[in-house]
Amino acid sequence: MTRFTALAALPLLLAACSPDAAPESAPAPAASTPTVPVASVAPDPSLPTVVVYKSPTCGCCASWTEHLRARGFPVETIDRDDITEVKDANGVPAEARSCHTAIVDGYVVEGHVPVEDIERLLTERPDARGLAVPGMPLGSPGMEQGDTVQPYDVLLLTDAGTTVFAHHGS
Repeated sequence: MTRFTALAALPLLLAACSPDAAPESAPAPAASTPTVPVASVAPDPSLPTVVVYKSPTCGCCASWTEHLRARGFPVETIDRDDITEVKDANGVPAEARSCHTAIVDGYVVEGHVPVEDIERLLTERPDARGLAVPGMPLGSPGMEQGDTVQPYDVLLLTDAGTTVFAHHGS
C-alpha cells in the first residue's frame, strides 16, 4: 500500500472506532474480520488481567485485544459510548489519547501499545502511570494495513510528563 492510499484509508479506520456511524460516502469496515490472523492461546493464569475500556463499535480495539490474547493475557472488555472519564481518572494527557484505554496491574495502557512493551512495563515496574501510543498509527497492533507501518513512539506517562519508552517502525 502506498503512503497516499494508506492516508486515504485513515478516515475509514477512524470511522470504525467511532460510536457514530461511518460517513455515508465510506462503506463500513468489516469489524468481524481481523486484519491479521491471530492464533488462539489459552489465558496464562500467571499474567494479570487487562481490562479494556472501548467503544462497542470499535473494530481496531477488538483487534488490539486479540493481540493481547495471542500472548496469553486474560482480557476483559468494557464497552462504553464515552471513555473520556476513564482517561481523565487515569491521568492520560490529551495529547497522548487514542481510541481505547486499558488497565493492567495498576498501570494505564492507552491506545495501540504492542504487547512486548506492556510485558517490559510489567517486568521493569517503573514509577509511572503507564504507557500510551497517541492516535492510531498504521501498522501498530490492531491497526495493521498490510506492510504499511507508520513510525510511532510508545510514551511512558509519569507525573513529570511523558518520555519515549520505545520506538516502532523506521
